[in-house]
Amino acid sequence: MAYHVEVKQLHESNPTAVIRSRVKRADLSTVVPQQCGEVWNFCRAAQLPKPGRHVALYLDCEINLEVGVEVTQPFVGNDRVVCSSLPGGTVASTIHMGPYSQLGAAHQAIHDWCRQQGHTLAGPSWEIYGHWDDDPAKVRTDVFYLLAP
Repeated sequence: MAYHVEVKQLHESNPTAVIRSRVKRADLSTVVPQQCGEVWNFCRAAQLPKPGRHVALYLDCEINLEVGVEVTQPFVGNDRVVCSSLPGGTVASTIHMGPYSQLGAAHQAIHDWCRQQGHTLAGPSWEIYGHWDDDPAKVRTDVFYLLAP
């Protein structure tokens, strides 16, 4: 798949309801869906208004991770689910259409593009997952990397 990478300015950081953890790369395909489900159940039980799309925020190369959903306002969490936010600032982003198992290609496309264009990555990256579709080719994931100023 060919990826179109673009630079965007995200003016606001979006609040999120997340679980923070440190995981091994091999466990991502299990941990991310499990934690998304746990956070979604928390949002329903807490009656948070209009929870949004699922997110996974990768804080560093060690895979310190925040997994959860977009929310519309700050909230009081519990011992597992906390209020956080996605970063604001200048990002490089692309859209991946297809199975999650092929998301690595979208990340690589951003890395390659940034190297070619002379951009430096600032550290955090994240994925925002679109609505599920039984046809894996129609599953959308937006991928973002914060750029250094």
